[in-house]
Amino acid sequence: MREQILTFLEKNSKANLGELAIMLGTSEETVEAEVRKMEEEQIIRGYHTLIDWDKTDVEKVTALIEVRVTPQRDQGFDRIAERIYNYPEVRSVYLISGAYDLMVILEGKTLREVSAFVSNKLSTLDTVISTATHFILKKYKADGTIMAAKEEDERIPVTF
Repeated sequence: MREQILTFLEKNSKANLGELAIMLGTSEETVEAEVRKMEEEQIIRGYHTLIDWDKTDVEKVTALIEVRVTPQRDQGFDRIAERIYNYPEVRSVYLISGAYDLMVILEGKTLREVSAFVSNKLSTLDTVISTATHFILKKYKADGTIMAAKEEDERIPVTF
């Protein structure tokens, strides 16, 4: 039942738990208790709203920063990851495989602001060897939600 609840809530955090209870064939109280328990166990870490910022007047730039670091003895990548994720601009930090060690996702108001963060804060950390910055130009799909509206063909079909 836990997996079904988590899968359902992951797709829609505003989901009605009563509807979910009906789908699972159990009581709403049982579902609420299970959700509360998973929150206490920190399995459920938060509830988020997906916003299409391109449809607002808010200027926002998102960048993916690949970071190569020297892991610290007895701590691996954890300590440097913690230093990075404590910056308020940083949305996410992931340990990744491949040519780089960490993937940092951050937001700023402008390209210049994001670039300044990378050069003045991130690149100056003593264990950072190199970075590669990739700016997100358009989101087609985010967190399982299609962001790019499919354009409808407004031509009138003609047959002969």
